[in-house]
Amino acid sequence: MLAIGIGSPTLSVRTSTTCNALLRELQQIWNDIGESEADKDRMLLELERECLEVYRRKVDEAANAKARLHQSVTAKEAELATLMAALGDLNLSSPFQTEKRSASLKEKLASVTPLVEDLKMKKDERMKQFADIKAQIEKIDGEIAGYNHVNNTMTSSLALDELDLSLRKLTECQTHLRTLQKEKSDRLQKVLEYVNEVHSLCGVLSLDFGQTVSDVHPSLHGTSMEQSTNISNSTLEGLEQAIVKLKLERKARIMKLRDIVASLFELWNLMDSPREEKNHFFKITSILGSSETEITEPGVLSTEIIEQASAEVERLTKLKASRMKELVMKKRSELEEICRMTHIEPDTSTAAEKSSALIDSGLVDPSELLANIEAHIVKAKEEAVSRKEIMDRIDRWLSACEEENWLEDYNQDDNRYNAGRGAHINLKRAERARVTISKIPAIVDNLIIRTLAWEDEKKMLFLYDGVRLVSILEEYKITRQQKEEEKKRFRDQKKLQDLLLTEKESIYGSKPSPRKSNSFRKPNGYRANGNGSMTPTPRRNSVGSGTPELLTPRSYSGRQNGYFKEMRRLSTAPLNFVAISKEDTMSYASVYGSESGSPRLN
Repeated sequence: MLAIGIGSPTLSVRTSTTCNALLRELQQIWNDIGESEADKDRMLLELERECLEVYRRKVDEAANAKARLHQSVTAKEAELATLMAALGDLNLSSPFQTEKRSASLKEKLASVTPLVEDLKMKKDERMKQFADIKAQIEKIDGEIAGYNHVNNTMTSSLALDELDLSLRKLTECQTHLRTLQKEKSDRLQKVLEYVNEVHSLCGVLSLDFGQTVSDVHPSLHGTSMEQSTNISNSTLEGLEQAIVKLKLERKARIMKLRDIVASLFELWNLMDSPREEKNHFFKITSILGSSETEITEPGVLSTEIIEQASAEVERLTKLKASRMKELVMKKRSELEEICRMTHIEPDTSTAAEKSSALIDSGLVDPSELLANIEAHIVKAKEEAVSRKEIMDRIDRWLSACEEENWLEDYNQDDNRYNAGRGAHINLKRAERARVTISKIPAIVDNLIIRTLAWEDEKKMLFLYDGVRLVSILEEYKITRQQKEEEKKRFRDQKKLQDLLLTEKESIYGSKPSPRKSNSFRKPNGYRANGNGSMTPTPRRNSVGSGTPELLTPRSYSGRQNGYFKEMRRLSTAPLNFVAISKEDTMSYASVYGSESGSPRLN
């Protein structure tokens, strides 16, 4: 007989009771029918076989369900392990720990499934982060590469990188992205600096800035907001080459414009151009003293400006050719003025009359003649610089001579000690003049020494208005010595006359002799002041004196050139003391009566 013991005890008892009741009912039916025992056994066997088949089918179905459930649990555990490995999350419970805690497969599956779903969501978020970072990296890489090729390796690396979605890998990608962003920022800053420099250079040169940068890359001057500025290596190299080219062009134009401006200045000075005409080109004349980097004014180096300046130079050159004779005469006058100021004899080959005749005859090119005169001007200026020290000492000597002449005139004034207006000023000047005159011999000797040293150094004679300065100084020394001798002879003669007059008065008696004091006037050197006293003024020659004239460079300047060529010395005319009247004697006494009060000239 069949016995069912599967399931809970209550269910087993109930099932067993039901089966027994059915078997009893089946046996009663068989008894009523009158079935034999053999038929009953046969039908019970068939019934038992059919039950076994049902049980076997159910067991197979349960076994298959178990296998599928176990496979699901295994797959979930494997997926969980994969996700944990990919995400680098080691804090979750392992499948083995889950298996220990769970008794059945359904419990295992129920515990693993939420973990897997949670990790899947976490993986999706991590994938989005990686995808965003990778996309930015690819974009920046493309910008740096100039969009010349598509980076397929980065796209394929997204699928490969699903095996490693850890935070460490994410941090590495973020670090790489920040590095690329920094490089992009630096490149963009460099591009902007290059573009600004190109803009400045194009402004100075008056070139089309848009066309210049567009030739490097259209995005550098694009108006579309969708097109970003290209920062590739080729763009940077193109901008660098453009800047070098513009700087070379700027340098060439500066050199050309400087030559033109130099010619302009030369022609302006030569032609005495008015200020209004010069102001026309004030913008470009300022570049002469400026360096290349300091020239930033827009348009100052444009081709139009250079062409205008060149046209002005050409115009002035033509005008110069038409006024060449006038310019030659002007330069000759300038040369003569320089020579006059420095007491140098100008070159006679370019004299005004001779130059005019040569230009009129057409034998000489006026430009060559003008260049020759300009060369003489330069030479005269250089010589004037080398002569400056000696010329200053000559001026000092001449000033001392002027003071000596003034003192002589002052000593001849009988009213010089009167208490008149300005008398004390003349007394102080006389004292200073005596000190200055005492230094004349030392000044002359020092001047001779320095002049000889100059001649030895320059290997040429130091000429003063065509006469050698050493000869003038030596003659001055001789003349001065002669004058001192004449003064001494005059004083001796005066003593002799006083002795004869004393003897005559002792024999015949004395009588007063008229003297002209208040009415005494000297020519060429005096004018009465408000108090009746005389204020002396400098004079060049001693009028009425028998002493020789002291020759100075100024006295030489007024003589004829023939006199300088002969270099004859001024002879001393002897005094005729017999013909001197008493009245003139008193005059001489007034001139030299105060010699003891002034320093002697040695």
